Amino acid sequence: MTTTDMPRKVDAGPGRASRRKRSSGSATGGLRRAVAPTTLLWVLAALYGVPVLWFVLSSFKPAGDLFSLPLTLFPHNPTVSGYKAAWESANFSQYFINTTIVCVIATILTVGVSCCTGYALAKYDNKWLKVFFVGILATTMLPSEVMLAPQFLVVRDLGLYNSLAGIILPAVLTATGCFMFRQFFLTVPDELIEAARIDGAKELSIFLRIMVPVSRPIMLTLAILSFQWRWNDYIWPLLMLNDPDKFTVQIGIQSLVGAQNINWSVLLGGSVISMIPLIIVFLVFQKYVMNADINAGLKD
Repeated sequence: MTTTDMPRKVDAGPGRASRRKRSSGSATGGLRRAVAPTTLLWVLAALYGVPVLWFVLSSFKPAGDLFSLPLTLFPHNPTVSGYKAAWESANFSQYFINTTIVCVIATILTVGVSCCTGYALAKYDNKWLKVFFVGILATTMLPSEVMLAPQFLVVRDLGLYNSLAGIILPAVLTATGCFMFRQFFLTVPDELIEAARIDGAKELSIFLRIMVPVSRPIMLTLAILSFQWRWNDYIWPLLMLNDPDKFTVQIGIQSLVGAQNINWSVLLGGSVISMIPLIIVFLVFQKYVMNADINAGLKD
């Protein structure tokens, strides 16, 4: 074999070197671009986290140390006396039961009604449905205080005053839930529904077997939000309830405030106690929301 017939080695050195330079340059550029947004996120996290941390740590301080100068973040003599006094001075066990009943039932009804309403608004073409949707959105433009008086009159005339049902029913239909489900169902291809109809599926079967499973991420998201809304609701239960055995957690915390003075240690302890269920609910369900594939089953 002559030298001209021998295969020549591919000179890949310059190409590989240039690719290495490009990859290292792009990595460095990406790192530089990520510095600014990462720093901004850490600053925002600190702005939100430091007050919450101060709030929680202050609940372990004795009442005399809360306003002592200089102010300190960590308690010098940590104590749980505020928690004990808050739990003993208020009937928190009954408050938790009442609030849990309200939150669970209201959340289930809110998710179900919002899912049905959002599906109808997104997949049925009717001018009256559009008018109804505009009316739902219009309620978000009014302050909630404006609707308290007519809601109170309606609930009172229905005979639901001073009952947990009077708190649950007005919270079933929410503009936020209907809007969330409508916008989600608009992304579902109409061909998916038409294919099910061609196969002989009824409307109820299409909704229950196709639309409801597909909308699971939105259902979980709305469930977390609805539970949080109902748990933190204060004004409406305060207007509807006058029986201490039916009070919710937020009214129970308000009962810790004295007419002449405020025991801040007890108030902070009761407030932290009221936060625990919300934190548990979020930690349990966040992984389902974060890991859910919203586009599952939506490919044409």
